[in-house]
Amino acid sequence: MSNSSNDHEQIIPLLNKELALALPEQLNMHELEEQLTQHINHLINTDFEKLIYYLYRIDVNETKMKQLLQQQQGENAAQLIARLIIDRQLQKIKSRAEHKPSSTNDDDAERW
Repeated sequence: MSNSSNDHEQIIPLLNKELALALPEQLNMHELEEQLTQHINHLINTDFEKLIYYLYRIDVNETKMKQLLQQQQGENAAQLIARLIIDRQLQKIKSRAEHKPSSTNDDDAERW
């Protein structure tokens, strides 16, 4: 992934917005995963409905999540979910970058 540092700069504000968090933007990916795991674990224990809402909002693949949780029983479920959320957000960032108009002069004529 050539835009990995750019993706990293975009993922924290995106997660903060979509999950109503206030994560520091200077986190590395490991720290991000740890803090997101803690937040998800908190939601599992205190507000599972909100976690489900967030997963739907972010568009985490439910089938993929269930399969992963079944295959990795005994693993930290919150950490597995955090990884799925991060992966999904990175996919969104990559997709947006690929579909972003490349030139600024011709955009208005082509967009109409």
